[in-house]
Amino acid sequence: MRRSGMGVPLRVVSYNIHSQRDDTAALAAVVRSAKPDVVIVQEGPRRFRWRQKSATLAESFGLVVAAGGLPALGNLLLTSLRVQVLDTRCQRFPLTPGRHLRGAAYADCRVAGARFTVAGSHLSTDPTERPAQAAEFKRGLDAATSPVLAAADFNEGPDGPAWATVSHGLTDAAVAADREDRLTYSCHEPRRRIDALFVDPRITVVDYDVVDTPQTRRASDHFPVLVDLLLPGTD
Repeated sequence: MRRSGMGVPLRVVSYNIHSQRDDTAALAAVVRSAKPDVVIVQEGPRRFRWRQKSATLAESFGLVVAAGGLPALGNLLLTSLRVQVLDTRCQRFPLTPGRHLRGAAYADCRVAGARFTVAGSHLSTDPTERPAQAAEFKRGLDAATSPVLAAADFNEGPDGPAWATVSHGLTDAAVAADREDRLTYSCHEPRRRIDALFVDPRITVVDYDVVDTPQTRRASDHFPVLVDLLLPGTD
């Protein structure tokens, strides 16, 4: 990873992979072609043989597992070998009876001397449950000691209360790149931006895209979010 004069480049993909129920060859090809340093996965392996399945998924992307899986209820963080993972943790949100248990994954990382914390979550489809989950996720982000980059499938748009909670004090990468009109769901009928990546204001958003191609339409029911960032250096 080469350092630029303004910071350290980092390429990030956030992707709800629909529990790998679609075209897995297309899914792997989509991620490999993006050449990311970090992939934040929603709906990753979380049940029987989840460790092996997570490792197999990472290998198909040309990456390694950093954190998540079953302990984070399917939120999975993958990195390239350029990224050094320093510490990891998983979070489980309080369970509402009759609903799905959800959580978040966190990894403290370093690349080319720049430290950052990456986090991922997938909030409830229930609008009465989401705000409390967002508050739990936000507490985890606020506890980070390095600049944060956080991605989630919010199951609501930018006008929702959970979105507002998580985004407070952070930069919406789509807004920073003037691309908030790029919709992420569903691949068959794009109508909503419910997948987002937020970054610490010290992190520069260089480019942002929601990758809509014939291949991504086969790979999942969500489009992947692809973001190029510059991390603040240590100099």
